[in-house]
Amino acid sequence: MKTRRRIYLDHAATTPVDPRVVEAMAPYWNEIYGNSASLHEFGRQAARALEEARAQVAAELNCHPTEIVFTSCGTESDNLALRGIAWAARKAGRGHHIITTAIEHHAVSHTAEQLRDLFGFEVTFLPVDRYGMVDPDDVRAALRKETILISVMYANNEVGTIQPIAEIGRIAREHQIPFHTDAVQAGGTLDLDVQALNVDLLALSAHKFYGPKGVGVLYVRRGIKLVPALTGGGHERGHRPGTVNVAGIVGLATALRLTRTNREEENARLRRLRDRLIEGLLERIPDIQLTGHPTQRLPHNASFAIRGVDGEALLLGLDLEGIAASTGSACTTGDPEPSFVLRAMGLPYEWGVGGLRFTFGHQNREEDVDAVLEVLPPLVERLREMSPIGAPGGS
Repeated sequence: MKTRRRIYLDHAATTPVDPRVVEAMAPYWNEIYGNSASLHEFGRQAARALEEARAQVAAELNCHPTEIVFTSCGTESDNLALRGIAWAARKAGRGHHIITTAIEHHAVSHTAEQLRDLFGFEVTFLPVDRYGMVDPDDVRAALRKETILISVMYANNEVGTIQPIAEIGRIAREHQIPFHTDAVQAGGTLDLDVQALNVDLLALSAHKFYGPKGVGVLYVRRGIKLVPALTGGGHERGHRPGTVNVAGIVGLATALRLTRTNREEENARLRRLRDRLIEGLLERIPDIQLTGHPTQRLPHNASFAIRGVDGEALLLGLDLEGIAASTGSACTTGDPEPSFVLRAMGLPYEWGVGGLRFTFGHQNREEDVDAVLEVLPPLVERLREMSPIGAPGGS
């Protein structure tokens, strides 16, 4: 089957920019183009736009505008949070132990590993259950007197599992340990009230919720000490030097506001599409399982493991039919490797290499689900006949 139009089901990777966001950004390219740090009127105009955007973001997160730090992306926000806390703790002689999880985005896990390998910090990577869920009791048990930071992602980028962030935050508060969450995947769909979540640092990226690429946010609760990961000027109250991307920040603030205004209605629509796809694929394909938590998951995320099939081959086959999706498996020198998230969840090799993720967005409709249900089952059957991984039921 050839689909009538190309179907984009990879909104966890990035989203199209909302036309209203483009419109809001337009004046800041060639009309209000001053450097926001300049004292003349051109700079003051840009600075006003910057602070208005900061106030808008703060209102959405239920925090004070001075607690908002603009960055270039979610990855930079995560890096600033982990390195900033770690280096501030070292400077103050307060400790050297970091707690995180086995399923974090590499922006967190690789930063934690570098702090361990190059700077001598100790890192505990907490396990997850078969749904990719962290147990708050494991967080409590991992605490030490030397613990300086807890970092647990809000929702997993691959399987969509939503973590018990507020509960983990209460544990962190009890022990007066800063708590960071990578909320990049949650930005467009979940509650971002930092008071209710009990978080001290929270990272977002605009392009995950219909904003521009190249701009992000780090919320930093007042009183939290950070050593900046970049050095240079005193921009962003000394947290992040560099000439500020005013157009991108205006776009981020606009996109976040638009996303929050009809969030519940849109989430309900996305859940209907997600659940119909999940039900249809589980009925039509043998030896397939839903990955991630069955209910505590992002409303737009449908992720699967399909036994005996390479996820990369599935992606290529879907793309030939005009359907864009994603997978957690990676292909290195021609050998398929299971996703580290699926490995952490305990899936064996013959399942783990067949990870497949569909993530819905504003433009998706029922006919997009119909197209996947028509294309994917026969594609899986063909690939299994050719697969060196082994047919279902084999050894």
